[in-house]
Amino acid sequence: MSALLVTAAPTVRDTRLRIVTPEVYRTFLTSRSTGADGPSFLQLPSWAKVKDGWQHQLVGWDGESGEPAGVALVLLRPFPGTRKFFAYLPEGPVADWSAPDLDGWLTPLLRHLRTAGAFAVRIGPTPAFRRWDAATLKAGTGPGRKLADVLASEVDPLGTAVAERLRARGWRRCGGDSEDGADAQPRFVYQVPLAGRTTDDLWNGLNQEWRRNVRKARKSGVETVVGSAADLPEFYRLLRITEERDGFRLGRSLAYYQRQYEVLNAEHPGRMKLYLARHEGEILAAHTMITVGGRVWYQTGASADHRREVRPSNALQWRMMLDAHAHGAAVYDMRGIPSTLDPGDRAHGLLRWKLGTGGQAVETLGEWETPLNGTTNHALYRAFQAYLARR
Repeated sequence: MSALLVTAAPTVRDTRLRIVTPEVYRTFLTSRSTGADGPSFLQLPSWAKVKDGWQHQLVGWDGESGEPAGVALVLLRPFPGTRKFFAYLPEGPVADWSAPDLDGWLTPLLRHLRTAGAFAVRIGPTPAFRRWDAATLKAGTGPGRKLADVLASEVDPLGTAVAERLRARGWRRCGGDSEDGADAQPRFVYQVPLAGRTTDDLWNGLNQEWRRNVRKARKSGVETVVGSAADLPEFYRLLRITEERDGFRLGRSLAYYQRQYEVLNAEHPGRMKLYLARHEGEILAAHTMITVGGRVWYQTGASADHRREVRPSNALQWRMMLDAHAHGAAVYDMRGIPSTLDPGDRAHGLLRWKLGTGGQAVETLGEWETPLNGTTNHALYRAFQAYLARR
């Protein structure tokens, strides 16, 4: 680990950064899209079209050969009443985080954003920090307990090194070191490894309750199918029911999901799919799935309040996991989980449900921010933080 905790090399090559075309950007992403460490769907060029109210840029760092050595989708949010922007790179940049000369590509990025009128920037470093397997978390469950109270099954030295390097350069982790930080994207996610496993391995990885529920859905006649854009209104209706039942609000409109489905699939057919679970002709559950190379994400799930005993959501997840495996994906990412291990906490139910798949809870590095140099920029950054706190 100590070998990775190094400062920048004595001579840092200030890599040239430039605006790149969507074609150049996509070509680079394709070269990085095999395996479990490929780029996030939040760094796709098409994602900029999903985010209403944001401007964007596609940037790339030139490598020694002149081809991009890294790329980033930069979302720019105007600050009301000014010509300044908040810059956001969700789960990005897509770059070599193991490179010792971190300044070689961070410095030109900050310089470019300052010139573009950004007063602050938020990034989402992609290395993982800690991992816990399902058995470890099940054993560690108890009143008042959180993930941080349980010794991790694995600590990623690269994630530790990147966090140290960012802190040394004045970057601030959003929400500090609190497990319930102010990240826009989930700091804790749940992943099921698929690479090198057979479908029998996946089935045996499910706990007894999951296997029983999948069998029950099958015996009850639950049918799982891939839907279309025409089914999005029904998905959204079920989502509103789910939000009300489970006490959360995503704050997204039907138009948001329709736009997401349209632009992601226009970029790559089949990139976003809507899975439906039907029972006796009625849609009881609907889940969305996104695929980028070797990574597959279960993004959003919705289900009805009635006939839950036929277990439509378990049936859907098993179908989606099998499809991801057949696609050749290295990992099935079930996205965000709460940090609580307290069975009495309402939020723990989501973690418990995902634990049943036998995967791993993963703590990412979270999101990091820094104001850009200048008194005005620092003042705007403080005002922006106050605005986010009010929200």
